[in-house]
Amino acid sequence: MTSTTRTRLAAGLLALVLFALAGVTSIAVNASASRSKLVWTDSASDNDPPQVALGIAMGAFRGLFVNVLWIRANNLKEAGKYYEARDLSSAITKLQPRFPRVWVFHAWNMAYNISVTTQTRQERWNWVNQGIQLLRDEGIPANPNDLLLHRELAWIFLHKVQGYTDDANGYYKRRFAEEWTWVLGPPPPPSPELKDRDAAVERFADWFQPITLAPDSLQDAVKANPLIATLLDDLHARVGTAPGPDLLRRYEFARELITSTLRFQIEERSGPKTSAMMELVNDPRFADAWPALLAHVRKRVLIDLYHMEPDRMLRYMRYYGPLDWRHAASHAIYWASRGVEQALPYFTEENRKNFDFINTDRMTIQAVQELARSGEIYFSVLDFLAGNDAFYLAMPNVHFVRTYGEILQSLVERSWADTDQRVYSFYSAGYENFLKDQVRYYYRRGQKDIAEKLYSDLRNYPHQNMNDPERPFIMSRPLADFVDREIAEQEKVPQVAVSETVGALQGAYTSGLLAGNMDEFRAQIEYAKQFHRYYMEAQTRDNPLDIGTSRMEMMDKDFGVVAGVVFAQLCSIVPRLQAEALYSRAPDDLRVYAYDLLAQRFKIEMTEQVAKGGQAFDLVFPEPPLVVEHRAKMEDKAARLRDMQEKIRQELK
Repeated sequence: MTSTTRTRLAAGLLALVLFALAGVTSIAVNASASRSKLVWTDSASDNDPPQVALGIAMGAFRGLFVNVLWIRANNLKEAGKYYEARDLSSAITKLQPRFPRVWVFHAWNMAYNISVTTQTRQERWNWVNQGIQLLRDEGIPANPNDLLLHRELAWIFLHKVQGYTDDANGYYKRRFAEEWTWVLGPPPPPSPELKDRDAAVERFADWFQPITLAPDSLQDAVKANPLIATLLDDLHARVGTAPGPDLLRRYEFARELITSTLRFQIEERSGPKTSAMMELVNDPRFADAWPALLAHVRKRVLIDLYHMEPDRMLRYMRYYGPLDWRHAASHAIYWASRGVEQALPYFTEENRKNFDFINTDRMTIQAVQELARSGEIYFSVLDFLAGNDAFYLAMPNVHFVRTYGEILQSLVERSWADTDQRVYSFYSAGYENFLKDQVRYYYRRGQKDIAEKLYSDLRNYPHQNMNDPERPFIMSRPLADFVDREIAEQEKVPQVAVSETVGALQGAYTSGLLAGNMDEFRAQIEYAKQFHRYYMEAQTRDNPLDIGTSRMEMMDKDFGVVAGVVFAQLCSIVPRLQAEALYSRAPDDLRVYAYDLLAQRFKIEMTEQVAKGGQAFDLVFPEPPLVVEHRAKMEDKAARLRDMQEKIRQELK
């Protein structure tokens, strides 16, 4: 046997051994990839774009084909053919479902790049929402443990929807609040007992918990409450709806309409299905069936449509605070926190570079900070549907101040960039800035004892940053001087404008009207008016996209509306004796905002007590002389805004 023959035999044997090892390894790798869902799409559904089937058929050349699709999608976007670009993006994500950055790129492209090229706020919201849906409804279910996808989704909620850099941001917030009013119904209304954080958390948890306890299937829900079957038959026959988002929307619309002062105006424009729905909502036969059916439907909508877990939502409400799901920052908390929890079991020292826990955790803390600044929402979905965009007020929520401090340490422990050995800590800097905001807010609200305590916490914070040489001097100033300095540095910031204006108004009503100190009332009102006027003149800009709002507008341009809404909100949460004191001392231009809310809250109860010697509602809360004109004015304002928006839309066509 020649050396050449021996070499060939050895090479052949080596090749056989390597092929055998490759086969064994391939089986193991494929099994692991299958368990982890790290596989290519190998079949196309009927609804997939044709490029998916073509890409699958190309086998080993799929990668080259996908590159061509990327180039083509970008060219279509640049040419303004956005829907064609979206279809190609869908094909790319179908062909590369386990590559997170593919999902991130296309979601960002829709929510940021394409959205800002459109001409109307409705179009913008459509593209932003498509970016959200791509990550939430497709990308994350395909990659349930990927941290990057969760972080990017949280960022869109926090920055694009809840931020104020987009011209249409006011519309985004209202549309988001409308959507989640339909999904979950309005959260528990403000009340005196909810001033305590623990009580507020429990009340919100009690409100949400029936959804988590609801049966998973409709059959089980009917089995538990047979009247649900009768109710469903009536809904199908009289309203033409079935369990799902449409049922939730129709129910909440009818429930809101029943108690609204806009009822008769809206009913004139509504059809027989709305009347039938209102009758079914009020039907005493279904008093127990409605809550059971709604809890089940909401559970299925959350799971099937929004890919959210009710049990996790409830857990986060208990941990972070009374989350209002009409606020986009609540969703930012959900997805950022979920991403961290899903990714942590897969974290090791070897793969730590693949996990960006720091920036994801910062998303959570920024969302908590945003909820502290604007987490108490006052929003009338019927007013919004009627065209009155102005009725949306996001006020500071004091319950999330404690949340920030409570969760801070757990986030610091997970961060390599925030240790006691470092001169500057991002988390510490954020917490200090947050405390400064809260000191200023409580001071302006008139609660100077709380402001002093927070100021003391700020000065004595053990993890304070040591890189600011002016800090000892700044922190040595009296509280009033410290607040004035903070305002001078941040008076053009939208959140500061809201907190200063709203804080001063709340101080005017509590330290002024409620305490009977009219000098304090007038002084605080004047400060709020001046700060509001300065901000509107210095910072807001005309917004050709979102007609009726300004780009940096975080509250109504009409100071009277802001003052009236805050007054009505306070009257709706204080006990009756305090509401009487507020109302009796308030001028008529404030009373007109509170009268209808007070009538809804107290009139029936007080009318029933007249026979027992109680005072009549009209004696305690007399109707303001201009309340009819006020209602007409607000309706006229909404109508003019609708006409203006329609005119602009026609001009843009």
